[in-house]
Amino acid sequence: MKLKTRLIISFCLILFLPIIMGYVLLGSFRMIQLNQMGSMYSINGNYEYFTNSIQLLNYYISMEVEQAENWVDDENLFDVDNLERLNDKANNNNCFIMMRKEDEILYDGGGGVITGKDLPSFGANTSDVSVIVYLSDTSTAILRQMDFTYDDIECTLFLVTTSDKVLPEVKKLALDLILSIVIILILTAIILIGWTYQGVVPQLRYLVKCTEEIREGTLDKPIEYHGSNEITELARALEEMRKRLQADALEKIDNEQEQRALISNIAHDLKTPITAVKGYAEGILDGVASTPEKKEAYLRTIYNKANEMNSLINELSLYTKIDTNRIPYNFQRLKAKKYFMDCAEEIGIDLENQQVSFDFYCYVDPDVEIIGDPEQLERVIHNIVGNSVKYHGDEALRIQLRIKDVGDFVQVELEDNGMGIAAKDLPFIFDRMFRADASRNSKTGGSGIGLSIVKKIVEDHGGNIWATSKERLGTCMYFVIRKYQEGTSNE
Repeated sequence: MKLKTRLIISFCLILFLPIIMGYVLLGSFRMIQLNQMGSMYSINGNYEYFTNSIQLLNYYISMEVEQAENWVDDENLFDVDNLERLNDKANNNNCFIMMRKEDEILYDGGGGVITGKDLPSFGANTSDVSVIVYLSDTSTAILRQMDFTYDDIECTLFLVTTSDKVLPEVKKLALDLILSIVIILILTAIILIGWTYQGVVPQLRYLVKCTEEIREGTLDKPIEYHGSNEITELARALEEMRKRLQADALEKIDNEQEQRALISNIAHDLKTPITAVKGYAEGILDGVASTPEKKEAYLRTIYNKANEMNSLINELSLYTKIDTNRIPYNFQRLKAKKYFMDCAEEIGIDLENQQVSFDFYCYVDPDVEIIGDPEQLERVIHNIVGNSVKYHGDEALRIQLRIKDVGDFVQVELEDNGMGIAAKDLPFIFDRMFRADASRNSKTGGSGIGLSIVKKIVEDHGGNIWATSKERLGTCMYFVIRKYQEGTSNE
């Protein structure tokens, strides 16, 4: 469940649950209070008496009227002891009496709660008015006034019930209401906290645990998630992060292995020419090369081996730049036919010295231009040709360089009749550190990064490279370079 939905439900619970629970609790308290009122005041089934103190006072004092009327007929009514006794009876029913003779208060059972000057006058109790409400700043009371004459003297007996006798019940009702509100709020809070805790906190704790495992380097344990809420989205993001970190870690391991393999290959490839240079140099120093012709042959061999070492070092340096995307390109507009003719002339001289047959064919118009770095494109062609020479086998090697116009691109084809590449190895020849035949490479040399460098340079020119080959028949390398067009530039 989404947090937004959970919050909406929580809001509805906060709004409606207290109302429902309040109705139930107040109904329960009402039944309890009505039972208590019934047992205390003999009131049955009318809750209005309990919530209206004036009506309750009126109802209660009316129960004592009949007994008070009998007191008026008592001959000893003006006797103080008798009045004390009568007041004690009234007190048992939460009332007290006051006796007025003429304008003098003969007896006050309330101890001055009601002042004599505020009492109603003789005759105020008529058939229309049987109850008088007495209000002051400090007290509220219900008066039952009973007027009578004694020896032609106007006398009045007041039966009084003050709100103090009923207010404890009203206060109890208020306390019950407050208690009900507190209980409702506590229960609502407990329900919402428990519901929120079960829906959110366990998932957050699980994600914290997973995050700690990732921090400690445990990247192979998937993060489980289900549902479609915000925490699930967070878990999904953490899982994607874990996968990315795991892939980066594996890539780092692969890179480290490639670096170690590269160092091993370069060390092996440097060892062979260094051994040859050392051997031929010792031959010259020891006088083995006794004739000028032999000495010149030794020196040429040393020179060639030094060039091989220089090529390996340059290849390693370029590989480092490729790995950090820092190849220094110098893109220019080049006339395709003229540029590749110059390259073919240079390559042809080198291949002629190595007794390799070389043919050049150009099917591109003289005005066709390409955007490229002349030095890096030349490196591409030299690397491919170098591979052909290195793995040419026992037959006389023949290499063809063909330049073709293929629409928006200029296509370069380099074909040889060498050893060829196995079909299972062909898809991987442009991968870094890939060597199709380790035993064969140990004899011919090679770092395993030449074709990966070629692919990187071609792709940085906005082109593409691929190959076809058959074992013992030869290999053909293809790559395309985009033509120059007005309004376009190489990124």
